[in-house]
Amino acid sequence: QSSLDRTTPTPALPQLGEGGTLVDLGSGAGFPGLVLAIMTDWRVHLLDSDQRKCAFLRQVALDCGVLDRVTIHARRIEQVTGIAADVVTARACAPLAELLDLAAPFIGEKGTGLFLKGAQAEEELTQAQRRWTMRLDRRESISDPAGVILIVSHLKRKSE
Repeated sequence: QSSLDRTTPTPALPQLGEGGTLVDLGSGAGFPGLVLAIMTDWRVHLLDSDQRKCAFLRQVALDCGVLDRVTIHARRIEQVTGIAADVVTARACAPLAELLDLAAPFIGEKGTGLFLKGAQAEEELTQAQRRWTMRLDRRESISDPAGVILIVSHLKRKSE
């Protein structure tokens, strides 16, 4: 049985619409972070080091009337500090082990990560579990037959 197929309790996700805080790592064109900002009343932090992408995100947030709840950080993820997130999202940002390194400061002890991964998810998970312990649930992607959404909570770095 693969480690992605294990049955684990689904981590409780904050209900969208309750005014939570979301951090989207490597926001790119705004999926999923900007879309979730438009769909909810959450405070959303979009992190991307590409200035052109950030200008696009800012314009879309303005045009959609959510700029008052969206903060765009035009910096490398490692340079952004001091944000405690209920949920951290990432899509096509980095391999899972590296992504957990980037997400951990935002997730803290009670946050949840929603990470969209592709066909290499099993291999990435094997690598990540060498350095991290976590509660993990998996949801199949409805848009990519090879894709999966990894729901990560109780993230803790293993002792070295």
